[in-house]
Amino acid sequence: MGEEESRLRVLIADQRTERTTQVKAAVRGLGHHPVERDVELADVGPVTAEEKPDLALVVVEENSERALGLIAKIVREAACPVIAILDVQDRAFVNEAAKLGIFAYITDGGNLPELQSSIDIALRRFTEYHALEGAFGRRAVIERAKGILMERHGIGEREAFAMLRAHSRSTNTKIIDVAEAVSASYLLLPVQPGGTASTDPAD
Repeated sequence: MGEEESRLRVLIADQRTERTTQVKAAVRGLGHHPVERDVELADVGPVTAEEKPDLALVVVEENSERALGLIAKIVREAACPVIAILDVQDRAFVNEAAKLGIFAYITDGGNLPELQSSIDIALRRFTEYHALEGAFGRRAVIERAKGILMERHGIGEREAFAMLRAHSRSTNTKIIDVAEAVSASYLLLPVQPGGTASTDPAD
C-alpha cells in the first residue's frame, strides 16, 4: 500500500475549539487528511454524504448529549467508523456511545501512538462488523431460496440446498447469486400439485 493510499480522510465533528485544533494537528501528524469542514449537528448527514470520510472523530466537550447526537447521526448516515475523543474516562458516556455504534474511544487526542492505535482498531472492527453483517445477510438469502424451493417443489431442506448447489456448479455461479435469482423470480416457479402459491414465501 502506497503512502497516498494509506492516508485516511478523517471527519472531525465538533465546534471549533482549541482541543479540536489539537486533534486536527494530531491527524495531520499521523499523515492523514482532516476534512476541512466545520460540522454542526444538523449538517452531519449532508457533509458526510458529500465528503465520504474513511473515519469520523467526535471531540466530546462539556455537552455530551450533543456528542451523542453527532455519533448517532454519523453512525447512521456516514457508513464509516466513529471514534470518540473524551476529556476524561466517562463510563456512562462510553456505554451510551457503544449502543449507538461507536467503534473506539480515547482520552487524549494529541497522543499520536494512541490515536493511531484507536484508528487501526476502529477500522478493523468496522471491517469485521460489515463482513459479519454480510455473512448473516447471505445466509438469510440462501435460507429464503431454500424455503421457496421446498414450497414449490414439495421437497425437503436438504434436497432444496442440493438443487441450489447443483445449479451453482453447473453454471459456475456463486451459490448466493443462485439464491438471489430464486428469490427474485419465485413467482415464476411451478407450484407443487395440491399446494397454493403465496405472494411471499415468508408468509
